[in-house]
Amino acid sequence: MEKRNPLRVFAAVCLIATGVLLAGGIIVFGLDNETATKRDFLEYWSAEQQLAHGGNPYDAKAVLQNERSAGFDKSTPLISLSPPVALFWALPLGWVSAKTGLTLWLLLLFACLLIAIWVLWLLLGKPESRYHLIGIFFPPAMWCLTAGQLGIFFLLETVLFLYWQKTRPFLAGAALVLWALKPHLFLPFMLALLLWSIYKREYRILAGLAATTAVSCLLTLSMDGQVWQQYVAMMRSNPVLDSLPLTVSVALRFLVDRNAKWIEFLGEAGGCIWAIWYFWSRRERWDWMSEGLVVLLASIACTPYSWYTDQAVVFPAVAVALGASKRPAWALATFAAIAGAGLISIMADIPLTSGFYVWTAPAWLLWYLYARKDREAAA
Repeated sequence: MEKRNPLRVFAAVCLIATGVLLAGGIIVFGLDNETATKRDFLEYWSAEQQLAHGGNPYDAKAVLQNERSAGFDKSTPLISLSPPVALFWALPLGWVSAKTGLTLWLLLLFACLLIAIWVLWLLLGKPESRYHLIGIFFPPAMWCLTAGQLGIFFLLETVLFLYWQKTRPFLAGAALVLWALKPHLFLPFMLALLLWSIYKREYRILAGLAATTAVSCLLTLSMDGQVWQQYVAMMRSNPVLDSLPLTVSVALRFLVDRNAKWIEFLGEAGGCIWAIWYFWSRRERWDWMSEGLVVLLASIACTPYSWYTDQAVVFPAVAVALGASKRPAWALATFAAIAGAGLISIMADIPLTSGFYVWTAPAWLLWYLYARKDREAAA
């Protein structure tokens, strides 16, 4: 067995310890009675409060009443726009205060981040480089801890899918169940997965995803039999398309015709068409750790609606590119330039709704493609 470099081990331990202390400081010392009302977490807590007590989790008036009881001081409620696929799994939030719920939520997010980084390390063959530990300080993941957003859950699911897709395909598909909370983020990727399953005649991944999604939906329906009708009614009455964060698709709409909301979906449609071509042209040599990551990055870049926190899911591509680069100094420098903007946004507390983040998703895609091309050219 290869002997480990003690300096690298020490550096890794220091990096992990720093990340744990930083996250612990945010969670333990950064919370007070009003903190929960200033984070996106509040929308999940208020939905679960409704569900746990027999109410409509998408009822704007009831949700606002719950949020005001926690100290929320705005007139427009924070309502979850996610379909009611997995509301049941966060049900414990319905029986605790907003502050207690936020503490548990952030601890869970941080635990999922550490597990994702560890599984990614295993997936990459336990490399000595320790680039995977950058995930502790990956800006979209740090923003997830700051805002209480879902991106870290998506990251863990993605890593588990990549880890199990060859050896335990049913579990690999089952691991993606929470993707259904924001399906628009992953449409091109899911289309490539569907085509791959048909071409390979390997349906266990799809079976795992379908089974866990069905169970999740049934558990939620057992708490509220009208939840899907309530969700549809909320979406029809909620002017969601008028208040989207600025993405490339939204920016295109503003440039062409801000009233033509259908323009926002052109990028998604183009991404799906491209995913079909991309898979078919590489079907014989398809590898989820290579071509699959390209499609994942493209999915995040072309989505009509996303937050900067959702980009936590791209970290496996970052770790792969850094570890395989033939010019690690260049790869690290360009990575630092893109990630540095995210760190600045955290320190400056730039709102997630700001146009500051519009370029970041395409930047990760272009950076990964160039890093992979550089690696192939040097091979």
